[in-house]
Amino acid sequence: MASWEGMQEFAAVADSGSFTRAARRLGISIAHVSRQVGLLEERLGARLLYRTTRQLSLTEAGELYLAHCRQLLESLADAEQAVSQLQAAPQGQLKLTAPLAYGHSHISPLVLDFMQRYPQLEVSLDLSNQVKDLVHDGYDLAIRIGRLTDSSLMARKLAQRRHHVCASPDYLARCGEPRRPQDLLRHQCLQIGNEGWHLRVNGKRQSFRVQGRLRCSTAAPLAEAAVRGMGLAQLPDYYVAAHLASGALVEVLADYAEEEEGIWALYPHNRQLSPKVRLLVDFLAASLGADACQGGGPRQ
Repeated sequence: MASWEGMQEFAAVADSGSFTRAARRLGISIAHVSRQVGLLEERLGARLLYRTTRQLSLTEAGELYLAHCRQLLESLADAEQAVSQLQAAPQGQLKLTAPLAYGHSHISPLVLDFMQRYPQLEVSLDLSNQVKDLVHDGYDLAIRIGRLTDSSLMARKLAQRRHHVCASPDYLARCGEPRRPQDLLRHQCLQIGNEGWHLRVNGKRQSFRVQGRLRCSTAAPLAEAAVRGMGLAQLPDYYVAAHLASGALVEVLADYAEEEEGIWALYPHNRQLSPKVRLLVDFLAASLGADACQGGGPRQ
């Protein structure tokens, strides 16, 4: 236990900028704080703080040690909270990020349901297509779609999605049905930004440049345009499933469709025991209808 002694006091001094304020925060004497920090420096064989009569600041060694201290103390706090709240309702702050469109259509409504179920929980939900650094930016959880690459994070599969190329019966009656990917060149293709379309040809994923009168930064307007007969769209199933079921849209090029992609919950290793993270992941998995298999495979 000696290795932990002085860490909490040192971190409190560094964060507050004062031995007095650190002692007040921890509810102990100034002398005890000073003694513990001194013993810590002696044990490490390095000065952690520059002390003057008016101010104190961190040395280079202090900056380095503080970063590690914070991680260790946070992990210790999480472990204690996980045990103490194992049977309790989640509470406190929860920070998560999700892709913009999918987060808006699927994740945010479920997060609102989760918050209503657990009213002591405070949530910060960041909807962005920018890939965040969960550890550096302090996120408890991220929702990611597609192939995962970063094995430093824990991953749990929530659901899966598949893209469909589809159009309205009216459009296909007017313009004909594409039979091969090359046929897309003579069609109006509704596009998300400047992205090309991806299809599987002879078992391999290939990109195709398409063209059309409408480009949009999000998918929902493209689904509406396809229903109105304005062209072909390649969109995830959660945008077009209802239209395909009703007959408002018809799938084409099904033999060339890409393989299904996973929709994942990712979280740092030190969050896996947090009751609020565990309960939210369970809730999302149940609501999104995945078999929710744990871990394994590449992660992002």
